[in-house]
Amino acid sequence: MPIQIISKVVNGLKGGVEATLKGTADVGSSVANVVKDIAVSTLKGAGDLVVKGIQVPASIVAGAVSGVANIGTTVIRSVKGIVDGAIQGSMKSGISQEDAVRGSVQQAIHSAKELGHDTVGVAVEAIKGAVNGVKQVGGDTVSATKQAIVAALEAAKEIGDESVDSFKTAIHSGVDGAKEVLDEIKK
Repeated sequence: MPIQIISKVVNGLKGGVEATLKGTADVGSSVANVVKDIAVSTLKGAGDLVVKGIQVPASIVAGAVSGVANIGTTVIRSVKGIVDGAIQGSMKSGISQEDAVRGSVQQAIHSAKELGHDTVGVAVEAIKGAVNGVKQVGGDTVSATKQAIVAALEAAKEIGDESVDSFKTAIHSGVDGAKEVLDEIKK
């Protein structure tokens, strides 16, 4: 049953994002609300079984990235909004902030790799999207920054050790508050 629901989430988001954003001039500014709204409506009937863990936010991001890629928009331009909307939709559906952030950021990076996109650039934008999404639902943005950076670095390790240094450099220069988090992680 959970696998069917996760599949439904991915396919629902992919189709919904594709249909809603096709022909939209500024996909970047529209994507967060589209993803959030579709995620909330898709998860509404799923029940408590689904609203736990990182699989649902990851599925939301995977579906949205596929939908955006299918309409010809680059993932890096859209990922901030995708992650933002995925986190808002997930948290409004009862998923914890940490699970929403971890699942969304890691999946954004893995989806970018699968599609052959710049994973480092996607990581920076995913972190920004995570912090903004948490901010929009009244969550703890300081914790969200740390959770998103840790999630991005975990994804970098899964991609390959050579990616970790590139991720750290880009995150340090591209994300507000990253220096403190990266210094804390070193300890």
